[in-house]
Amino acid sequence: MHTIDIPDKGNRQRVVIIGGGFGGLKLAKKLKSDRFQVVLIDKNNYHLFVPLLYQVATAAIEPSAIFFPFRKIFRDREDFHVRICVAERVVPEQNVLETSIGALEYDYLVIATGSSSNYFGNDQLPKTTMALKDTSEALYNRNKILESFELAQNTVRPEEIDPLMTFVIVGGGPTGVELAGALAEMRNYILPKDYPDLDLSRMHIVLVDAGTRLLSAFQEKSSQEAQKYLEKKGVKIQLNTRVENYENGQLILGDKSTLSTANVFWVGGVQANGLEGFPKEVYGHGNRLQVDEYSRVKGYQNIFAIGDTSLMTLKDYPKGHPQLVQPAQQQGARLADNLYRLEKGKSLQPFVYHNRGIMATIGRNHAEVELPHPNIRFGGFMGWTVWLFIHLMNTLGVKNKIFVFFDWVWSYFTRDPSLRLIIKPLVKGDAKDEHEKDPDSQGKKV
Repeated sequence: MHTIDIPDKGNRQRVVIIGGGFGGLKLAKKLKSDRFQVVLIDKNNYHLFVPLLYQVATAAIEPSAIFFPFRKIFRDREDFHVRICVAERVVPEQNVLETSIGALEYDYLVIATGSSSNYFGNDQLPKTTMALKDTSEALYNRNKILESFELAQNTVRPEEIDPLMTFVIVGGGPTGVELAGALAEMRNYILPKDYPDLDLSRMHIVLVDAGTRLLSAFQEKSSQEAQKYLEKKGVKIQLNTRVENYENGQLILGDKSTLSTANVFWVGGVQANGLEGFPKEVYGHGNRLQVDEYSRVKGYQNIFAIGDTSLMTLKDYPKGHPQLVQPAQQQGARLADNLYRLEKGKSLQPFVYHNRGIMATIGRNHAEVELPHPNIRFGGFMGWTVWLFIHLMNTLGVKNKIFVFFDWVWSYFTRDPSLRLIIKPLVKGDAKDEHEKDPDSQGKKV
């Protein structure tokens, strides 16, 4: 394997960061010393603000408003390099990372590869359900949602309308309740204007979770309020319900009952994105790399893991820190400090997680917010405004903040976001349009 062309690092130590998510980006932004040459590796050329992906999927905000190019973030940094590729394998004995574009030597390697949807060993579900972890999935979901109404509008078979207008969300965590609330808002305020000929009373939103309550990481009162709000908006909630499979338009549940639907969103948990080259015993629960209190991968002195892909088991967190934005950013910041300390010959400082609270929005004028110090929880309009402010401030770039703020203000006062576009990828060559592939779709009268 050839070597990636990176300028000579001189007297600097090379820090290779795999992943430009919240943890990797925080680390990269803090490593500004002349002591380091930083190489950021990611499969995309932008940072993605994942918490607002569901709003892209439900046509509430512009897709570009939650992306920010790495090269723009770091364009004024000296000896900082971005390479768009996929990390494939690490060779710790040689301090070499193998990627899809070649091999790269490192002095320090930081694995911040994040997580992906967890299908709990079912190989069929990734092929048949809709996930919500990256840009392409969000845009695909938006197309699928809108196309379902177009097909329902034009179908000549009444028995096909109900599956097209039934939306099932598997997973009752923050993403699940946020997505359910957004779909309910669409049904109640937007779709009646766009599809006056459709009987929208036939649109069903079903939220399925295997647990005993929604938002299991929140206090029980928050869970109850979230469920009550969603039910008031017409969302059907099925708790203590496990999903077995989804095939041929049928969602098969644990009790062998079925739901007929053409739209299944899978937000039922995550698992870490691993990296080949480590022995099996290095991996812990959820495919996460086991690390010590300094974020070092166990058994290695110069390889670190932060964020969703790391498993730091401590007394207060026996199953590791939650796979959320806060721990990832705090681990990235602490690791930057420790890399400086390493270069200065100082002892490392252990990571201590400072929980600043959790929140989830459920719809217009309602969110659940919990703060640990002091132990305060609140919801409703106040929670919703806090959620809006925090997410707006964490969006990268002044222009992006303005775009997101404008979209929110426009939608709030008009109840009519103007982003309901079906944008399909260009297919060249011998590929046919979907309608051309289906002979039954030709010559139908509407």
